[in-house]
Amino acid sequence: MFSLHSPHSEKGLAMASEEISCYEGASVQSFQFYLEHSGEHEAMLQCLREILPAEFKRIGADKPGLDVLGLGSGGGEMDVQILGLLKAACPDVPITADVVEGSSKLTESFKALVAKSPDIQKIPFTWHIMHSDSYITQVKAKVDVKKFDFIHSIQMIYYVDALTDTIKFYHSLLKNNGTFMIIVEAHDSGWDKLWSTYSRALCDEAIKEYRSSKQVMASLNSLGLKFEERIIPNSFDISECYNPSSQSGRRLLNFLTARDDFHQSFTPEIRAEMLDFLRNKCSTQKDGKVLFNSTLSCLFVRA
Repeated sequence: MFSLHSPHSEKGLAMASEEISCYEGASVQSFQFYLEHSGEHEAMLQCLREILPAEFKRIGADKPGLDVLGLGSGGGEMDVQILGLLKAACPDVPITADVVEGSSKLTESFKALVAKSPDIQKIPFTWHIMHSDSYITQVKAKVDVKKFDFIHSIQMIYYVDALTDTIKFYHSLLKNNGTFMIIVEAHDSGWDKLWSTYSRALCDEAIKEYRSSKQVMASLNSLGLKFEERIIPNSFDISECYNPSSQSGRRLLNFLTARDDFHQSFTPEIRAEMLDFLRNKCSTQKDGKVLFNSTLSCLFVRA
């Protein structure tokens, strides 16, 4: 679910980021395990390969250069693919990339990925190792603010403090004909049902308020912003969650509930209730497997 991927002192910011990032230490391993198991990035990429080339040609028409901002970019797996699609769509246009990511470890993974990606090695990157809210504060303090042609927020909108204000701010950073792409869990997906139903038990300091595409679209409508939605179907097997001796099942339950240890975090009654809810309300059952509905919503917000 939660995919959080410069000319400043990286050492100091890395130390600060460990206090504010959702993905440091064991959380990074949990996140990467989820990505391997869920097929989420593959589902997103299939959709983006169909949509983005035409979108990028529209954005890049008659422009001397293109500036991209990635929010909560994690290890850069999606960013590298997006930048590759942009370069292919606008091969003769210079590109710059800014990255806002709270995890110093994931940022290092991103840099290593760039070093292994010949297509984008020559793109100048500016790294902002900080939480989105800190980046907003920093930008607001500047007189000369950099604007962007394409801004993407993939699975990070859950972590911002003020949803509508955050969307309004990033939309204000768009250049003429620019696009702000937001990918978030779809309304009525398994994630949405689980976190909406058990919000009191699951929401904490990292995720104070659960949001799906329903809340994001409500914010967009309240701001009077034009947008288009593209649904990204996805599901993954959570059958192992029902095998108490399965280490993979335990790790999946930890990630689904954003807990270090699902079995220690809730009473036996709540655990049993959640497991039943996951099976019967958030998933479909096929060929003896429990397939969790992790459908995504991709929103294109226009300048």
